[in-house]
Amino acid sequence: MKTVLITGASSGYGLETARYFHNRGWRVIATMRLPQPRLLPADDRAIILPLDVTDPESIAACLVAAGSLDVLVNNAGIGMVGAFEASPMDHVRRLFETNTLGTMAMVQAALPGMRERGGGTIVNVTSSVTLAPSPFAAAYTATKMAIEGFSGSLAEELRGFDIKIKLVEPGYAPTTRFAANTALPIADLIPAAYAEVAGPIFAAFAEPALTTRESDVAEIIWRAANDASDQLRYPAGPDAVALWEAAR
Repeated sequence: MKTVLITGASSGYGLETARYFHNRGWRVIATMRLPQPRLLPADDRAIILPLDVTDPESIAACLVAAGSLDVLVNNAGIGMVGAFEASPMDHVRRLFETNTLGTMAMVQAALPGMRERGGGTIVNVTSSVTLAPSPFAAAYTATKMAIEGFSGSLAEELRGFDIKIKLVEPGYAPTTRFAANTALPIADLIPAAYAEVAGPIFAAFAEPALTTRESDVAEIIWRAANDASDQLRYPAGPDAVALWEAAR
């Protein structure tokens, strides 16, 4: 039986991905800051563990409890939408601590076990903001672009150990808790000087023609985790696919 560890699995993409793998017979380690036992079926293949990806001791304890891993899915993240001019730098640092350094810390902690057992797959969940310029998401985009560059380099570095690195790039999903995962309301980050520019952009997000479902992302994460090829990037959701094709 294969084992997957998923970070940020209390809701959204992470929870849907945990359920997707569990339904296909995997042993699932669903991690979150505040464990909620009733999110997954009560059986020996569904294990919920506490994890703070910004805390080295929490990471170490989680990986010891999880045991041997076939797949690591780095999904935990927080968001921020607004004009960069109005974005507090302490929150920008928090974005990097979670989205970028948290992902890198999880990868570093998982690599020795995967290398010693002769292989594995690491799926880093970024965003479609890496596929095209995204106004009013500059800091968030920077945290995800860093992981894109990190993952590309790491894929080459680990090729000789049969450890695959994958990037899943989800599109815009109104049903996820992206906006809830920040303490800063969007309205507070749009100064009056930006209102004319921001208005049409946020109106378009309110009624998007193409949106990403949580199930879209779970399916692509599953595909990436089980793909033995050297493909690195996997857009997830119709809007992400459209951006990816336009970029190509």
